[in-house]
Amino acid sequence: MDLSEINLIFEIAEDGMKHAIEHLQNELAKIRTGKASGDLVNNILVPYYGSPTQISKVANISMADARTIVIQPWEKNMLGPIEKAIFEAALGITPQNDGQIIRLSIPPLTEERRKDLAKKAKHVGEESKVGVRSARREAMEDLKKAIKNGLAEDIGKKKEEDIQVLTNRFIEKVDKFIEIKEKEILTV
Repeated sequence: MDLSEINLIFEIAEDGMKHAIEHLQNELAKIRTGKASGDLVNNILVPYYGSPTQISKVANISMADARTIVIQPWEKNMLGPIEKAIFEAALGITPQNDGQIIRLSIPPLTEERRKDLAKKAKHVGEESKVGVRSARREAMEDLKKAIKNGLAEDIGKKKEEDIQVLTNRFIEKVDKFIEIKEKEILTV
């Protein structure tokens, strides 16, 4: 096994860890903090000419104020499907349809709800850490196989250390994202 294959193991591990971070960011964006944000509804899917499509692809999403999201479909016939999709997404917000636009009023969060959301954010963070560690485990297994197949042990050990450093860096990123999100959620 040559050095390019060893570097490929490292790159695959790094890609897996990056994917875990991207997933974390997407999931954290869905956790509402009491402030209006288009991220709350961007990825909700609505049926559009027979295929599931993100709301952001069939409507303009904007913020009327700090607690109100306004969704203006480009086609009037999309008002009903968008409203239904928001209901089905179980956001805990009732859409108000006036025939032209849909308004979502974000209610202020209770202390108990804030704590639940902070707990949910921590859980999502733990899932991301599992993804990072899984990428590390696969890379370590591949390196052990490479050592068995003739890779010099000192090179293998050095790469294992590099992968552990990479893992630690990504775990720190996860912790930082969770810390920021918790602060955002718990700030009244």
